[in-house]
Amino acid sequence: MADLLPAQGEWTADDYLWLTRDTRRLIELADGWIEELPMPTDTHQRIIGYLYRTFFEMLTPRGSLVRFSGLKVRLAEQRFREPDVLVLLDPHDVRHGEAYWTGADLVVEVISPSNADHDRVTKRVEYAEAGIAEYWIVDPPSETVTVFVLDADAAGSYREYGRYATGAVLTSPLLPDLMVPVEGVFTAF
Repeated sequence: MADLLPAQGEWTADDYLWLTRDTRRLIELADGWIEELPMPTDTHQRIIGYLYRTFFEMLTPRGSLVRFSGLKVRLAEQRFREPDVLVLLDPHDVRHGEAYWTGADLVVEVISPSNADHDRVTKRVEYAEAGIAEYWIVDPPSETVTVFVLDADAAGSYREYGRYATGAVLTSPLLPDLMVPVEGVFTAF
């Protein structure tokens, strides 16, 4: 069976969409390469649940869309990622799709210890290049959340808006009325 699949580096978007249509694995496509993501831990799921509920309670009454992984986001022709939490402020945004979105206004990644640089470096670059306005990196070991916004002076890159630790209240330039006690991110249920 393996000899029927494309070689690493030769996967297309169609191949990826076929592979992920009926799987329960977390898989991303990066320029022809298939990347299997680590399965989330209980802490990872707890953080995603807390942030999802926070966004959902605030944004869905306004009509915004809030989703969590494994919804795919197509960032480029041959690049798909599965952010932990995704937000589209306008429910009629053309980036909203059934099988996958073609962008988002805000994405959140909770760092997995086995591939922390992937979220801090690789995905940060990719999300910025795709024009996602705001990117949050949640780091459970250090109990910090870093918020990045697109840099108006450097197209396709982010600048750090703020790094928030336990005891602080996280704010968002995209959502000015959002205030998230960071302690809740790491200690909720």
